[in-house]
Amino acid sequence: MAESEKQIQLVTFQLGEEHYGIDIMDVSEIVRIQEVRPIPNAPSYVEGIFNLRGEIIPIINLHKRFQLKRAALSEDDRLLSGFIIIDLGGRQLGVVIDKVSRVVSTQATQIQPPPQMMTGIGAEYIQGVINEKDSYLIILNIQRLFNPKELQQLGRIAS
Repeated sequence: MAESEKQIQLVTFQLGEEHYGIDIMDVSEIVRIQEVRPIPNAPSYVEGIFNLRGEIIPIINLHKRFQLKRAALSEDDRLLSGFIIIDLGGRQLGVVIDKVSRVVSTQATQIQPPPQMMTGIGAEYIQGVINEKDSYLIILNIQRLFNPKELQQLGRIAS
């Protein structure tokens, strides 16, 4: 299959007022909000840890990391909030989301480079943007969300 015909599946979610997507191949699972145990002296964006079937997983709050406001959600929409468990080079991390949306399929050719003046999450963390009817979907590059030093620190938290 040619690169231009390549299908990409994205797990989409709301974070603040924006809609984001992550390549489904980087997502282990989506779980409902769980009790998170705080970790003393952890970076401010680390909510804490939780136990997922015997594995200790650090929970990252991208609202705090990127100074985003939480979305104002209805009671029904709050039932769709939780954690997306992502796999970063064999290390599991949970990311707090306001609301999971759906899985979408798109052609690789529909992904445009991020505009230079992105608000909220910095352009260095964005793989691309897909124009939707009346807004856009921001595709995160999860491999760039944390630098190697931060990943090492998160690894120590989980062990």
